[in-house]
Amino acid sequence: MNRASLDKRPDEVAAMFDDVAPKYDLVNDVLSMGQTRRWRRIVVEAVDAVPGQRVLDLAAGTGTSSEPYADAGIDVVACDFSLGMLRVGKRRRPDIDFIAGDATKLPFADNSFDATTISFGLRNIDEPEQALAEMLRVTKPGGRLVIAEFSHPVVTLWRTMYTEYLMRALPAIATKVSSNPDAYTYLAESIRAWPDQDELGGWLRECGFTDVAYRNLNGGIVAVHRGTKPGRESGTAARNGAETRLRKKSTRAVN
Repeated sequence: MNRASLDKRPDEVAAMFDDVAPKYDLVNDVLSMGQTRRWRRIVVEAVDAVPGQRVLDLAAGTGTSSEPYADAGIDVVACDFSLGMLRVGKRRRPDIDFIAGDATKLPFADNSFDATTISFGLRNIDEPEQALAEMLRVTKPGGRLVIAEFSHPVVTLWRTMYTEYLMRALPAIATKVSSNPDAYTYLAESIRAWPDQDELGGWLRECGFTDVAYRNLNGGIVAVHRGTKPGRESGTAARNGAETRLRKKSTRAVN
């Protein structure tokens, strides 16, 4: 099994990611020319979690995207359907809670997380709108959803250049640095076939998220989408509540 097909059968996609897991983060850094680190920082800022809150990081892979939360003392759950990815991540960061799960049938109770995030994984799910419904279900009222995904450059010339990179340069580079270059041909094709920024924003609204907005990065190569689960507790109130709980916990520890 070298690559997945664009019909996105879960077993094929999982097997593909299992195969590339050992060098996945290194190859991503090379293919993005180091931009993945900046994109991750922007996602963490958009999630805006504080200690005392709980974050679900979907399609977390080896947990690279989960590490900033754990390092900040935030309770983060790294969830992915690739056991190979999860094994690599758990060896590197045994302190992070890695859980195998299908994004369309999440193994978590309703209203479990203050924030839910997924980076560069939504387009690999066979039923992305069902996955969005599941993210809404497990997020607390007033909680945040943050999605980082490859998107469509907004300037025509830049879009043409980017498409050429995806379909020609990226597979050629992957041949030199990856153990499975065919997997990156699939990734390039899946990026081209993915909806643009406005269509994905529409999916979030149809699913039930409010305050939906997005920010283009690198001219629209990547877009960071945000939404809020309707409910009484606003995101600010949730953060204030988490900070209060943390102060009480610290006071009890001192006493």
